[in-house]
Amino acid sequence: MSANAAAKPAGASGAEASRLFEPTSEDALRDVIAGAVSEEVPLLVEGTGSKSGLGRPVQAGATLSTRKLTGVTLYEPEELVLSARAGTPIAEIEAMLDEKHQRLEFEPIDYGPLHGRERGLGTIGGVVACNLAGPRRLKQGAARDHVLGVRAVSGRAEIFKSGGRVVKNVTGYDLSKGIAGSFGTLAVMSEVTIKVLPKSEAETTLLLRGLDDEAASAAMALALGSPAEASGAAHLPMLTAARVMDGALGNEPATAIRLDGFGPSVEARAKHLGTVLEERGRLEHLHGEESRAFWRDVKDAIPFADGSERPVWRVSVAPTSGHALVMGLRRHAAIDAFYDWQGGLVWLRMESGEAEADLVRAGVSRIGGGHATLVRATDQVRAATEVFQPHAPALAGLSRRLKEQFDPAGVLNPGKMG
Repeated sequence: MSANAAAKPAGASGAEASRLFEPTSEDALRDVIAGAVSEEVPLLVEGTGSKSGLGRPVQAGATLSTRKLTGVTLYEPEELVLSARAGTPIAEIEAMLDEKHQRLEFEPIDYGPLHGRERGLGTIGGVVACNLAGPRRLKQGAARDHVLGVRAVSGRAEIFKSGGRVVKNVTGYDLSKGIAGSFGTLAVMSEVTIKVLPKSEAETTLLLRGLDDEAASAAMALALGSPAEASGAAHLPMLTAARVMDGALGNEPATAIRLDGFGPSVEARAKHLGTVLEERGRLEHLHGEESRAFWRDVKDAIPFADGSERPVWRVSVAPTSGHALVMGLRRHAAIDAFYDWQGGLVWLRMESGEAEADLVRAGVSRIGGGHATLVRATDQVRAATEVFQPHAPALAGLSRRLKEQFDPAGVLNPGKMG
């Protein structure tokens, strides 16, 4: 395990690994994992550590960081495809795409602010490994839906490739879809190939003010069921509305519908939808950069990026059930909440400082099911809590068999996913 090794930075807690490996090539990455298998040393796998608060704390003997596996290796704007090494910062990729008026359509989340760090530290490998997608998820799908291929090293220290550099690549089973969302427990990606899309020419957000959660849910359903082709739908109740855009919205609840595309089309759709929505409440508009700033803050959970470690849950439910979940939970606990994905993504902050996992999951069960993930809490709380939604027995068995095939020695992020 000598490839590009360094001492762990001073100040690292006892739960963190004492040795740091920062390979600069795929072969060096393989050598680190091979050494870990040989020496039976569990590895904490990360990029820049911007998502270290996700999942259970990993008890490891060394840290494997991809932060030096950087660089865009292929970008063909005309073909809408980009390949980058796993440690390449998302900010760098987005800046390159912006020059060609393109973007990552899955709108990757930046968890840095929620965990007390600055924006812009996340990497393309980390985003794909955690399958993170923002407000456009309801229209454009998850991060894994935009991955064309990956190169990776398994827990067997074997280099493999899945997928390719074209959209129509359906030969065999696409392992890249399985690697996405595995949180580095199956393999460590060395390179990711993704499809990109043109940026919108114009963007407008319609804001309905003053609605309660139930009325907002109905308004969002109306907007998403219309021909307006909305690319975002979120609701910020009182208090959370005041925490986005540096307080520019004030403290009044805000229900937001985003429209983007060609300028004349956006204008026409906004006019038509506005006529429908203004019957539900007072209507305001955000245009251009104001609209983009609003959705960046919603995407990155800025209303709860408060510098604290109060537990935050990210709960995925049926879009029309989100407000019912929150109403039910508020009968038993002090919580703050806001909604994305037309109400199908509920962000919950537990004001007591306790995770109250049993309460949250019972609430999810009562409204017909969903997935609740604890995305912020102290190390002690995360260690004692089922962070991810428990799998059904059949799916748990499949996950276990995948882990045995890809990482039989259990050296990659052991215990991260429970």
